[in-house]
Amino acid sequence: MDIVERLDPALRHLAEARTDLTPSVLGVVRDSLNQRRAEAARGVDTIGVEVENRTVGSIPVRIYRGTSSPAPAVIYCHSGAFVLGNLDTDHRQCVEFARRGCCTVISVDYRLAPEHPYPAALDDASAVLNAAVTGAPSLGIDADRLAVAGSSAGGALAARLAQRAATGSAPPVRFQLLHQPVLDDRPTPSKEEFVTTPGFDGPAAQAMWRHYLAGQPVTADAAPARTVELAGLPTAFITCSELDPLRDEAIDYATRLLRAGVGTELHVYPGTCHGFDSLLPDWEISEQLFALQGAALRRALW
Repeated sequence: MDIVERLDPALRHLAEARTDLTPSVLGVVRDSLNQRRAEAARGVDTIGVEVENRTVGSIPVRIYRGTSSPAPAVIYCHSGAFVLGNLDTDHRQCVEFARRGCCTVISVDYRLAPEHPYPAALDDASAVLNAAVTGAPSLGIDADRLAVAGSSAGGALAARLAQRAATGSAPPVRFQLLHQPVLDDRPTPSKEEFVTTPGFDGPAAQAMWRHYLAGQPVTADAAPARTVELAGLPTAFITCSELDPLRDEAIDYATRLLRAGVGTELHVYPGTCHGFDSLLPDWEISEQLFALQGAALRRALW
């Protein structure tokens, strides 16, 4: 059975969509994505959620308040293969988290590779997490009820913040929510199988790591799956797609967390490709995802 046949019928019209991270076209790909997501963001229903753009230090953030202060808070890192995206990229997801999770979401506009390779993005996410704790009263959040979350490349940043929190090198967090996360630079069967999948494919995954690392040696700080000791990490909620080169690293990481005694919930969405919730946010499966993520945040933070 080929990829098109394995895709849910609702996604088959996207079968030829690709993410081209070739350096020569990266600027064009960025501009196109930014334009599409800005248009989509303008159409998002934000009723019940207060949205504010702010700067934390030198880092732009967008704050989504879905309940009264002091609220539990989620530090959120957007998708984009470390090289794409901004505060509009996952705007819909952040609204959903704030509304359904009854929390405040602080979305981080971290610096992008290849202009700013590792550890720039992680440094920015870490700085915002630290600022959320030290500036909790002015932000209207409860620093004792923090979570980290991220999608795709943002999942790598969120996972690493959770690891740092467990070792005391970052403020404590209660929960980590990882959607289709980038976790491992190493080969996996799903990366080798899914070389022509819509949304994201194996060649794009390889290009992503080249841009992010810029020739630096790979460490666990860059690729969270390389961390050996996972005991003591925050409870996790991990979601991934069946037809995604990143599928196996999500499943492997969830399994390792469980074996390390970390409470972990894993959902694999059959017939879906990477980024389905952004490609079709009003689809019933995307709505199911948002409902599960919101419920998981409420359980963890309230």
